[in-house]
Amino acid sequence: MKKYIVLAGNIGAGKSTLVDKISSSFNWKPYYEPVSENPYLEDFYIDMKRWAFNSQIYFLTDRLKTHKALQGYNGSVVQDRSIYEDAEIFARNLYLQGDFSSRDYDTYKQMYQVMCSFLQPPDLVVYLHSSLKTLKQRIHKRGRAFEQSISDKYLIQLNRLYEDWAAGFKLAPVLRVNADDMDVLLRPEDLEVITNKILLALRGNQGILFDDRLASI
Repeated sequence: MKKYIVLAGNIGAGKSTLVDKISSSFNWKPYYEPVSENPYLEDFYIDMKRWAFNSQIYFLTDRLKTHKALQGYNGSVVQDRSIYEDAEIFARNLYLQGDFSSRDYDTYKQMYQVMCSFLQPPDLVVYLHSSLKTLKQRIHKRGRAFEQSISDKYLIQLNRLYEDWAAGFKLAPVLRVNADDMDVLLRPEDLEVITNKILLALRGNQGILFDDRLASI
């Protein structure tokens, strides 16, 4: 049976790595976040107020195309970040910190709401929660130049918004994973725990699912 899974989480949470591992384990098609293709992203990290609206409109449009494409795919898919996070976390954060004007934010939200009315929700969201320390270590390790200037304040605020969003997301069940204690590259048992939890959730569990075992690995 066709399944649609979304991996959600902050910058540097380990989504792309886990998408790769899950897609290989289940033989599902992976959809990766096209970070390098956003023509506004480097400018955005230099001057968020000037380029916030441009960058978020690009992400929103690109995410809509991806979402529609995976809906039309015949097999199961696992996606690196969703259209819901773009709007309800990243765009909202830019508004809260004053980088989106009220006029731009209202326009953006109307576009997002219209888009969502045409989209099929995912079957499951796997939310990777990471501490600031872990996020910074992984951002540094992967070495994207434009990410090195991201402030601690920005990452902390995104974490807060992610927690609120995951707790209140109603379109699909949410599996919460402690990514601080997860290393699917070096510890195969971590991947096994996650894949088992995903299978359990897809069998019919509803609501927020907390991954207690991973929190203690």
